[in-house]
Amino acid sequence: MIDGSEVREPQAQHPVDELFLDRWSPRAMSGEGVSEEELSTLFEAARWAPSSYNNQPWRILYARRDTAHWEAFFDLLVEGNRNWAKDAAALLLFVSKETFDFNGKPYPTHSFDTGAAWENLALQATMLGLVTHGMQGFDYDRARAELNIPEGFRVEAMVAVGRPGDPAQLPEPLREREAPSGRKALSEITCEGAFNF
Repeated sequence: MIDGSEVREPQAQHPVDELFLDRWSPRAMSGEGVSEEELSTLFEAARWAPSSYNNQPWRILYARRDTAHWEAFFDLLVEGNRNWAKDAAALLLFVSKETFDFNGKPYPTHSFDTGAAWENLALQATMLGLVTHGMQGFDYDRARAELNIPEGFRVEAMVAVGRPGDPAQLPEPLREREAPSGRKALSEITCEGAFNF
């Protein structure tokens, strides 16, 4: 329930596994921690994502709440994300290597492949009863400098991981948004042949 109204149920246009419909991006998190073992399971799922030449360009930096690293990650967030991410159990930063390991040449799909790792992680979290919320609302330059990310790696996105919380605890403007989002129709995102949108 969201402010007394019914939760919107995602509707698929074609049959897909329920896992894809169950995964969404809540902001309401309980503030409870997650174990290293749970995080390792998420990271293991990410590890098995497909990548060009099996190069696995993704790197995941992380901080669990109540650890010495938490403040450095949390302080990178814009204020709007701090308002709810304060109750996350962990903050993750996805970074991708822009060149291939085996020849040092540019890796055109490094971001694409890192996105596959993020999706694996998000789906595994859903299977464990955890929630994840990806964010671009943070300071990319400070993340690079303060977390010692070298040149040749692209800062991609941050992710909050946690246990489901009570949407009533969210700031007022976010409560009404705390439900699965719809999706564009397939006709808006696919076409056979040349670009025709």
